[in-house]
Amino acid sequence: MKLYDSLSRIKHVLMPLDDEVKMYVCGITPYAPSHVGHAMSYIYFDVLRRYLEYKGYKVRHVQNFTDIDDKIIDAATQAGIPTQALAEEYISEYFQDMDALNISRAHIYPQATQEIDKILELLDGLIVKGLAYPSAGDVYFRISKFSDYGKLSHRTLDGMMAGARVDVIDQKEHPMDFTLWKSAKPGEPSWDSPWGPGRPGWHIECSAMSLKYLGENLDIHGGGQDLIFPHHENEIAQSEGYTGFAPFARFWIHNGLLQLNENKMSKSLGNLVTVKDALAQFSPDSLRMFFLTSHYRNPLSYSDESIAAQEKALERIRSTIQLENFPTSNQESLDPQPFRSRFLSSMDEDLNTPQALGCLFDLVREINIKYITGADISAAQTTLVELGGILGLTFQQPTRSKLEIDPFVDLLVEIRVQLRQIKSFELADKVRSRLEELNIALEDSSQGTRWKFTKP
Repeated sequence: MKLYDSLSRIKHVLMPLDDEVKMYVCGITPYAPSHVGHAMSYIYFDVLRRYLEYKGYKVRHVQNFTDIDDKIIDAATQAGIPTQALAEEYISEYFQDMDALNISRAHIYPQATQEIDKILELLDGLIVKGLAYPSAGDVYFRISKFSDYGKLSHRTLDGMMAGARVDVIDQKEHPMDFTLWKSAKPGEPSWDSPWGPGRPGWHIECSAMSLKYLGENLDIHGGGQDLIFPHHENEIAQSEGYTGFAPFARFWIHNGLLQLNENKMSKSLGNLVTVKDALAQFSPDSLRMFFLTSHYRNPLSYSDESIAAQEKALERIRSTIQLENFPTSNQESLDPQPFRSRFLSSMDEDLNTPQALGCLFDLVREINIKYITGADISAAQTTLVELGGILGLTFQQPTRSKLEIDPFVDLLVEIRVQLRQIKSFELADKVRSRLEELNIALEDSSQGTRWKFTKP
């Protein structure tokens, strides 16, 4: 199997060093509900893990929670609850959302606040080696002492300085030195350290957790493309600097970003669709299919229409699986092996899920053709379910027949828009109220009106 490595910018054959594939995937910062951008990333890595296990590899999958962060502190302050309570609430919601999407749970989910001892151990080791220095209660990484800094993002230090707004802080030796330990501010959670009370910086957390649970050399380190710089760049510097061993990760795998209205979907921008909102409108399989129709390294624009189209495509597959097999006396049998071979070849080529899905639909078409002729299609149907399972598809019937409901709701939304245009607001409000009684909420914006189910 070949995978694209962001560091070398070429595809390599995956050859694990040990008897298991060690895979670390950067997790969420739990300060708000998970959105479909998270879902896309974790579906891609779920498919990668499923395929590796299908091929016979043992996978050790670690995914962290960054459960202390400025955003968590701000959100907890606004909510009037402790930071730990806020983080645990959204971690619980995260598991509910990912389970609903049929995403396999990682083997280990370390949380930064529970790994302070390991983090302090790394900081001490980096200081001893001259790669980090304490200053006014903070600790910074000394990037001038790590000669390979910039190798993942393919940037030079001068280029980073020229292309970024860098705040000059008196206690830093160099403006690009990054924070490993933040001194405590009044009222914030903190932990004791040799440099005074404080909390870890974002980057050092992942280095500590990956080294603790996976060792000095990972097979795969994954995350979104927005993490390449500075997060993953800094991870390399910290981890390789601390251990003296390179490479820290043999494959850096980054998925493209999900966009909404031509901008990256993110909590900070406020332009997101939560997983719960998406699942109130679409089935888990249709969301998964929508993401997998795009190669994991490509950007993707979120679209209700595109996801609805996947539901129709899934119905074709379900109908094919449910065909009753009554072969005639000629005993012709449909051999699914050529389709399986093409599917596996696609997956072996840097997880080419769009091409793999194409193989599934070719098999669907051939099953339906052979069914009419009275051939034995049972082996082909079994293969269809098997290959779909590698992609995490269940082919279960949605709990609500959205294909029947959607066109009528779309029509009512269109009528309401027209009523508003002719200033018939009373009737427009009546349409909205009746839809709300049916657990359908409308959201008006400059891009038009969206609707969603408020209950499953």
